[in-house]
Amino acid sequence: MPAIDATHDPQRRSWVESANGHPDFPIQNLPIGVFSPTGLPPRGGIAIGDAILDLGVARESGLLTGPSGEAAQSAQASSLNAFLAAGAPSRAALRAALVDLLDARSPLRSKAQALPGLLHKATECTFHVPCAIGDYTDFFAGIHHATNAGRLFRPDNPLLPNYKYVPIAYHGRASSIRPSGTDVRRPNGQRKRGSETEPAFGPSRNLDYELELGIWIGPGNSLGTPIPIAEAGSHIAGFCLLNDWSARDIQGWEYQPLGPFLAKNFMTSVSPWIVTPEALAPFRIAQPPRPAGDPAPFDYLMDEDDQTSGALDITLEVFLTTPALAAKTLPPHKLSAGSTRHLYWTLAQLVAHHTSGGCNLMPGDLFGSGTISGPDSGTFGSLLEITEGGRHAIELASNETRRFLEDGDEVIFRAEARRDGFVPIGFGECRGKVIPPPSS
Repeated sequence: MPAIDATHDPQRRSWVESANGHPDFPIQNLPIGVFSPTGLPPRGGIAIGDAILDLGVARESGLLTGPSGEAAQSAQASSLNAFLAAGAPSRAALRAALVDLLDARSPLRSKAQALPGLLHKATECTFHVPCAIGDYTDFFAGIHHATNAGRLFRPDNPLLPNYKYVPIAYHGRASSIRPSGTDVRRPNGQRKRGSETEPAFGPSRNLDYELELGIWIGPGNSLGTPIPIAEAGSHIAGFCLLNDWSARDIQGWEYQPLGPFLAKNFMTSVSPWIVTPEALAPFRIAQPPRPAGDPAPFDYLMDEDDQTSGALDITLEVFLTTPALAAKTLPPHKLSAGSTRHLYWTLAQLVAHHTSGGCNLMPGDLFGSGTISGPDSGTFGSLLEITEGGRHAIELASNETRRFLEDGDEVIFRAEARRDGFVPIGFGECRGKVIPPPSS
């Protein structure tokens, strides 16, 4: 597990003034991503306050040398696959050098501040998906979501017998993953109401979001060689926010017997910054104990160190804004706040299980945690749960109601990791606005 070190010192401040007290990107965070300054091609950068540090400029000017310079070179391209493949030592070297460079007491401060093109205003940049994603797997590790969704369809037996034995997942569509801010076109598909005898083809009526943590894979494994649970955490390169948009009516008709298809392949949104395991070291916690009577994980999923410190304490919030709310200058409506504390499986267990049959992971692969919900309605991570399948409408300050998403609605995810004695860090936003379906 990454260690707490001088990079997490809460007394450290940056000469980038907007970083000091920033809700997401203080000097103690420094997530990595791919951005485009106005008129320039995509390149690797680091979020610091309201600015982005250009890794290529930092390396070429001599601000980053040795191992940190080599790490920066691997992160200069329009995708970060090579940087993620290099693993924890490379990430840690770059992080330590950047914290020292951006510290208010840095001896390189004057040189850095005078360097043209080193820092860019984030508001003037375009953000990209940070990796070329070969494969995307969406897990189902939020037990409260699994229970709530199951209860809608199987009131007497909401959880299927395998849930507490095996980390459930399905393989999603990597080609339709897009960065925060990309519009979400309402999908067409077959859907069938309970009162109808046959399905009809048309726009989804029950469009929903799913609040998830994204997990970026770093070093991979060879085909046929499982990753042991004790090593699985070292194959995780970082985290983001992930919205697994879901067309519930299309899903309800198509998912039996093989699971989601068109209901989820039309779009997945991710926040553009990769928050590293090193930045999240202070926010590691023990995996909550399983309730009495639950089966113990099989040996290939069980590691004492992982159980002791393999979980994360991150609060995730969902907000909704509508055209009517915006027209009345009303703030976004807060739908819920959940926590990664409520995941039934650790992230290392997801990696170990994914490879247990010999599947090879690749740098830049992406996992979704599954919808993160808590035990009560204020912590539910989807409208399916909040409205009980559309039975109960949400009332907004604009005198509107919502059961599912309507065209023009925008969903916003935010997250924060907080612990006494440390500076809180965030992920930036993951947002997407629903637009009308494609014309037939």
